[in-house]
Amino acid sequence: MRSLFLKIFLSFWLANALFVVLAILVTAALRPTRQLSAVEAQQPKFLNEAVDAYQSGGTEKLREYLRNLRDSQHVHAVLFNEQGNLVGHPVPPWFSEVASGRRRATDTLLGRLNPHMPVLRVSTVARDGHRFTLVIELPPGQSALFGPNGVPGLGILIAVASSGLVCYFLAGYLTSPIVRLRKATQRLASGDLAARAGGITSRSKDEVSQLVRDFDLMAEQIENLVGAQSRLLKDISHELRSPLARLTVALELARQRSGPEAEPILDRISLESSRMNELIGSLMTIARLESGVGSMQKVPIALEQVVEEVARDADFEAQARKCRVEADITDELPVVGDPALLHSAIENVVRNATRYTREGTSVRIRAEKAQQSNQEAAIIRVSDAGPGVPDSALEKIFRPFYRIDDARVRSTGGVGLGLAITERAIRLHGGWVKASNLPEGGLLVEIHLPLEPREAPRPEPAPLTR
Repeated sequence: MRSLFLKIFLSFWLANALFVVLAILVTAALRPTRQLSAVEAQQPKFLNEAVDAYQSGGTEKLREYLRNLRDSQHVHAVLFNEQGNLVGHPVPPWFSEVASGRRRATDTLLGRLNPHMPVLRVSTVARDGHRFTLVIELPPGQSALFGPNGVPGLGILIAVASSGLVCYFLAGYLTSPIVRLRKATQRLASGDLAARAGGITSRSKDEVSQLVRDFDLMAEQIENLVGAQSRLLKDISHELRSPLARLTVALELARQRSGPEAEPILDRISLESSRMNELIGSLMTIARLESGVGSMQKVPIALEQVVEEVARDADFEAQARKCRVEADITDELPVVGDPALLHSAIENVVRNATRYTREGTSVRIRAEKAQQSNQEAAIIRVSDAGPGVPDSALEKIFRPFYRIDDARVRSTGGVGLGLAITERAIRLHGGWVKASNLPEGGLLVEIHLPLEPREAPRPEPAPLTR
């Protein structure tokens, strides 16, 4: 049972229902009915009169007395001795079982709690060397527990139902703050930093309400910190763009005024300037993605065309290393999202694969759709023939500025932001990314994105005919 609401509701209900039922049963069993009390009070008199009638007139006199007792007291009685019943005709078996002690009568607690047994009273007296036992049965509907003077079964049903209703609302009251807290946590985890559980305005001072208020304070602090970090990245990136542009102009002027001996130095300056410009662009992209889904413009996109375009461009660039990029697109992949972000996300993965695959090998891209969690999803798999990454770093490679080998990163020109941009862009589109090492060597990166169903084309109206 995974639901806290059901755990609280069922445990409270069962506890209350058990308490109510036991209280009713014990009270009813220990408190005899009015008619049962009256019969119990006259029991010695009935027994003595029955024995006198039998000893003075035999079976016929006993029958007459028991018949008068039934008419006057509305009870059915049978007299027994050591040989059996003395009324001269067969009687129901429970009379004999009670007289012999094989069945409990209602003068015991267990006898009162058994609604399926007739209500019986047993009296025993010894006279003239014989032992006589009188068994008395109340008329139908006069049991100690479920008769009109006892506790009806409807009363127990009402008690259980009413306790269940109270426990239902009590469980809902106790778990509603936790449900709000869980929803707010899910929104916060999905990137909505404005998510709140709504506990600040609550006046309750219990532990759960205090937890909700503490969560809201924590979420507000996180939102302020992330906002400050995003603004800092944007400001730094913007401020660096102006001196970088002036540096580029100064570099071109230096080329015009210097001789051939300065070309290697100027080329190095140009390369570092380009890398700096790329880094600033990546930082601005990261800052925009960290600001959440509000910064995206979502439109319908044919993802298979984006994959094909990325593969074509990457294949052209990979020819310098005698590598190929092969794309296998099996299905149409309609999605809704930001075209530039999705293009950049897929391109970063493919460029990373072409950068680390061995020279003369191929990077393979496979795009298809599959059913996942009652929804169709686009799956893009990018595999290379490179050295792969350590298993402990498979999740870390999607962190900003994470580097497995600084020397290798410097040689390839990477700054550790490409896969971080991919992870955040795909997550903002409702998907996820994972990386794994291939058994034959190389790295496999999978991108999963939810698909949007395309509308069927409307049939064109038939031409009018005269």
